[in-house]
Amino acid sequence: MVLVSVFLEILRKPTIGDALSEVMMFIAPLWVAVILGVLVGWAWKPKWANLGRDMLMDCSGSKDSTSASSESSSTGFGSISSLNSIKFLLPSCTSWIMNDGAKKDSFSLPHTLDSNCRSSQIEKEKTGFVTDEDLEHLCKLVEEKDGGPAWIHMMDRSTPTMAYQAWRRDLENGPTEYRSRTVFEDATPEMVRDFFWDDEFRSKWDNMLVSAATMEECPTTGTMVVHWVRKFPFFCSDREYVIGRRIWESGRMYYCVTKGVPYASVPRKSKPRRVDLYYSSWCIRAVESRNGDGKLSACEVLLFHHEDMGIPWNIAKLGVRQGMWGTVQKIDPGLRAYQQERASEVPPSHCAFMAQINTKVSADYQRSLESKINDSSDLETHNSPEKPLGKNIPKLLVVGGAIALACSLDRGLLTKAVIFGVARRFGNIGRRL
Repeated sequence: MVLVSVFLEILRKPTIGDALSEVMMFIAPLWVAVILGVLVGWAWKPKWANLGRDMLMDCSGSKDSTSASSESSSTGFGSISSLNSIKFLLPSCTSWIMNDGAKKDSFSLPHTLDSNCRSSQIEKEKTGFVTDEDLEHLCKLVEEKDGGPAWIHMMDRSTPTMAYQAWRRDLENGPTEYRSRTVFEDATPEMVRDFFWDDEFRSKWDNMLVSAATMEECPTTGTMVVHWVRKFPFFCSDREYVIGRRIWESGRMYYCVTKGVPYASVPRKSKPRRVDLYYSSWCIRAVESRNGDGKLSACEVLLFHHEDMGIPWNIAKLGVRQGMWGTVQKIDPGLRAYQQERASEVPPSHCAFMAQINTKVSADYQRSLESKINDSSDLETHNSPEKPLGKNIPKLLVVGGAIALACSLDRGLLTKAVIFGVARRFGNIGRRL
């Protein structure tokens, strides 16, 4: 009854401005209390709060890994999604400070490197790692013919040696996907390819990489399975990734696919938390320099990324929007340092050596793939349903009728507000039909 009397007193205010100010003064303390309660509960969460989740994970670990594999291989790109997706947009990392040595000592993995590429490994590669279907999907993303929603432009920035553009698109059921185009001046596609593949050098410029280990590799196709643990800022715990990756070569164009894969040799633990849905792939090729000399002395990287790290997607999207450029502009110094190290005749690391083992894409296969992509794109265009003309309710007609009705009634501001709200809802429904 107290709340009812308070609201009645607010509605009796002479103007709508006074009523809104009273409502805000009434609701603001409640929101502050809710936010403080959530933060305190998250910070001081007892250990027994995770027991139920751990038991559930132990009981359904195999089922989760199977479903995560199919979901990861069937969906398209990023996250930035998320605070950590910023670090992978190109792929990259922000300079959060942490104690690398302590983390590396506290987390160890069995090293099951298999360089013989036995038949069992080839069979697993066909079913669960990186296949030609992933190459086809990446080509569709590059050509913007994957059948997904339209890309929304986010950013267009540049430095003297780098130009950067970014787009995003929101899915109905899934994290936000990101697409970016970066052009590095005075860089070759081969150097950029090795730079992003080199986990050993990554630790020198990616402060969020706690540990990286190669679990398995095939010297024939260059396919690798790597395990990453990444540091997260603020209230998030560390995340671990089991990533399958492979590179295809078509001339001087490189299709680099990395995605989350199931891997029984790395058991699932409560901490660090496993990220199952992860996709970060890019296309690298030589382009003309913006200097206008007509030479192919610049390198273009088209990146597609999404991931689901277990935090609300809207919060992840906000973090990406706020920190994207500050993160991306730190990649270029890392690349220049890598160029200097390679120019000093320092032998490449093992990961950089594996980056040079690529699956060759023949011209015939490339043409057949392009034809297949064009055919599928045309089929989706023909099968797309057209909106029936008779079901579109003109929004102007609905809103105009609401204005006439509101002006004819003398029931106060609240009645008019309800009428306008209902009219707006019906207008949106008519536009969607």
